[in-house]
Amino acid sequence: MVATISPTTLADLRRKGDKLTLIDVRTPAEFGEVHVDFAHNIPLDRLDAQAVTSLAGSGPVYFVCKSGTRSQKACEKLLAAGIKDVVSVEGGTAACEAAGVPVVRGRKVMSLERQVRIAAGALVAVGAALAAFGPESPVNWQAIGAGLAGFVGCGLVFAGITDTCGMAMLIARMPWNQASGGACRTATTCSRAILLGLVLGAASGTAVAEHTKDSLDVVKQAVREQKAVIIDVREPDEWQQGHLAGAGLLPLSVLERGVPPQELAKTLPKDKVIYCYCLAGGRCAEAAAILKPLGYDVRAIKPGYPQLVKAGFPAVVGK
Repeated sequence: MVATISPTTLADLRRKGDKLTLIDVRTPAEFGEVHVDFAHNIPLDRLDAQAVTSLAGSGPVYFVCKSGTRSQKACEKLLAAGIKDVVSVEGGTAACEAAGVPVVRGRKVMSLERQVRIAAGALVAVGAALAAFGPESPVNWQAIGAGLAGFVGCGLVFAGITDTCGMAMLIARMPWNQASGGACRTATTCSRAILLGLVLGAASGTAVAEHTKDSLDVVKQAVREQKAVIIDVREPDEWQQGHLAGAGLLPLSVLERGVPPQELAKTLPKDKVIYCYCLAGGRCAEAAAILKPLGYDVRAIKPGYPQLVKAGFPAVVGK
């Protein structure tokens, strides 16, 4: 049986000055969002006895995750490998913060559990839609759809019985779950947005906003004639490294948190076309999907910032 410790007891040990070895077994992206300040990050799918013994001192090794499930699995994995002095922290990182254990916060990300629910739900929805409406020739899409929905359903039952989720293991290895910040984050955010957009679109029957059919020459002319404005939806650190001249900054992360209409009106004119861009075309499509229902004529540009610069859009560095 796996030994456990309450977050309150862990906080007391920390306050006493005890040297604690705490390993967070969530994905790097989750760890980057918020983690206990003295925790080390070793994702569950990469955890092995050698990695643990290289960090561990003379006392027990504590494991933490989001809610306690993965930390329990980590302890079971190490017990099977012959490491006996392992302890799971009850309630996970959120419970640790509530108990007064100091944490470090970064950029908000989507939890692995939510990603699994979205992916599983999307696959079942697609399978059901194909089973109900798919053509039977030349390919029997109805049978494929029914098989897909049934396969995912059986997978969820298996996960519930065994407490092992293959889909979670697969999603945990995706690029957006490996980067916790800096250059790695900026390089994968658009990929994450595109992939999640496709999954959500498949589940609901509507994808994120389509990219504009306007040519880049049309965009340039509309901006030159002051009939349109350009908005950059990347993050401030990306903006500082270089952005299109004359563009406004409105990060997707800010839009996702929610912006009061009066604040949006200071940046976005409703009497002009709003062209938005990002690094690779993913985030701008999500931004357009958020803004269009608010009455803005937003058009996402598929080419990313590097391609726009190559196409002749002037760029500047810094503010």
